[in-house]
Amino acid sequence: MTHPRIRKAVFPVAGLGTRFLPATKAIPKEMLTVVDRPVIQHVVDEARAAGIEHFIFVTGRNKGMIEDHFDHQFELEATLSSRGKDAELKALLADLPRAGETSFTRQQAPLGLGHAVWCARDIVGNEPFALILPDMLHHNTQEFGQPCIKDMIEAYNEHGGNHVAVYPVPDDQTHQYGIVGVVDRAAKTSAITKMVEKPAKGTAPSNLSISGRYILQPSIFALLAAQEKGAGNEIQLTDSMLKLAEIEKFFAMRFDGKVYDTGTKTGFLSANVAYALSRTDIAPAFKIELKEILKGVEL
Repeated sequence: MTHPRIRKAVFPVAGLGTRFLPATKAIPKEMLTVVDRPVIQHVVDEARAAGIEHFIFVTGRNKGMIEDHFDHQFELEATLSSRGKDAELKALLADLPRAGETSFTRQQAPLGLGHAVWCARDIVGNEPFALILPDMLHHNTQEFGQPCIKDMIEAYNEHGGNHVAVYPVPDDQTHQYGIVGVVDRAAKTSAITKMVEKPAKGTAPSNLSISGRYILQPSIFALLAAQEKGAGNEIQLTDSMLKLAEIEKFFAMRFDGKVYDTGTKTGFLSANVAYALSRTDIAPAFKIELKEILKGVEL
């Protein structure tokens, strides 16, 4: 059976970044850099490598820098050209989406992830779409691995329905995450039997945590339109996914790389180290610096 193509991806980028104050007082948290690329650029790269054609950003006040990042900077480009910095200019231009490939819409109040997704309804239209949470960087450590969302699209092409990416977390930490139960825990992709947001200790159906990557059918919008508030007095995406799971299939796809939550200080710092070590141009020198820093540090 042929399923409608996944052409569009939604990026919720309206969050205030309060966990990174004062750094995020004037700079969107999504523009903080992991090595030399903003966090938002990393996830857009992931989406583009998966064949996504339309990038939809759900923004908020003071997020104009994100829109500027994905536009031409004529003075900078002219300066690089005049100074013969052709490699730098080529790299800069390669990161830009083509005309018409980006859309920006406002989430005018901080009402939760479900509300942010609902704000993109008219741009997405009546087709399945990818939802990518920029805070969660998926670093593929497998030799022949590919971007997480590309793996998910391939699983969707085979099974249809709705998909979430998952990764294993320590059993004693499952109460901190959204957890799914699956038919076959050994399979890379398996039907979901249960979804629980932060289950009480000892009650989790597995140790598979939802990792911030989704493929959703457009029917989710009708459920989100009810604007029902859940935990934290926000419109929760999980609540609508649970309702949708009563009538549509949901699958979990296990991501076998490493997931870094850059919305936390530890996750952000860890991502910088991991991504730097995967770069052949800077890893050798960086390893020397790391060894110096770690001298005498008790681990």
